[in-house]
Amino acid sequence: MRHILVPEDLSAHEIEAVFAISKDLETKFESGRRDALLPGRMLALVFEKPSLRTRVSFEAAMGHLGGSSVFLGEDAGFSSSRESVADFGRVLSEYVDAIVCRSKAHETIVSLAAASTVPVINGLSDYCHPCQALADIYTFKEHVGRVAGHTLAFVGDGNNMARSLAVVCGLLGMRFVLAAPRAYQFDDAFRRHLQSVVPNAEIVETTDPGEAVTGAAVVYTDVWASMGQEKERATRLQAFAPYQVNEALMSRCPEALFMHCLPARRGEEVTDGVIDGPQSVVVEEAANRMHVQKGLIAWLLAK
Repeated sequence: MRHILVPEDLSAHEIEAVFAISKDLETKFESGRRDALLPGRMLALVFEKPSLRTRVSFEAAMGHLGGSSVFLGEDAGFSSSRESVADFGRVLSEYVDAIVCRSKAHETIVSLAAASTVPVINGLSDYCHPCQALADIYTFKEHVGRVAGHTLAFVGDGNNMARSLAVVCGLLGMRFVLAAPRAYQFDDAFRRHLQSVVPNAEIVETTDPGEAVTGAAVVYTDVWASMGQEKERATRLQAFAPYQVNEALMSRCPEALFMHCLPARRGEEVTDGVIDGPQSVVVEEAANRMHVQKGLIAWLLAK
């Protein structure tokens, strides 16, 4: 049994295996086939945060594989005073074959996995967002064929999304550049962690967004204030104002793809002209959440 709580829970070889399954299932999906690889299997979605892409993509993926899913929101009492996370995980494991958890605190997902006897997949935490990062790099791979040797420039906060992409890029040989104000770059603990899990990776941090995107194959951004950071919003808007991904910035890398994990705050971290422009693949990224998660579920449960 395997849990996927952080991107580095998968090796480079395993990521490529998941991508291969995902591509096979995507090709069949596009031809109208929905191979029931997991008939009768049940997936639980345990969510503390609102969701569109994560929830629906996992539900659709499990349905296409011939299984079913059940969504558990606040009414289930997860991570509340009603019962412990450990009791919740032990009991839920008796009913389902895998659990996707979208939690406010990463430690909650870690505790859930420790108690569960079925695979737990991180559907987003404050620390990382592994399924999104896998779908992003899968999308890039579909466009270029080979990931290694290219550069992904992340312009914005060194948040859960930036951390996840840095690890996946490092595992697959892709250069990663973070452009952010110094106070919002990676902390020393995460830098040490990167060194331990991807020691040969090329990870660059800069305060210059123009320098970051020059020569990049992907320009990526995310909201400047995530859920739970509402009190910091005004400070963050001021700090990140020079880091907007706009047409002028994208003109420095006219061949690059533009990516965003969505939802976007249009007019803040990205302009309409970029997110709706010819370099943008944001809808394709969102679609690939379903394909990659389908591949991941199949890899975990149907080996």
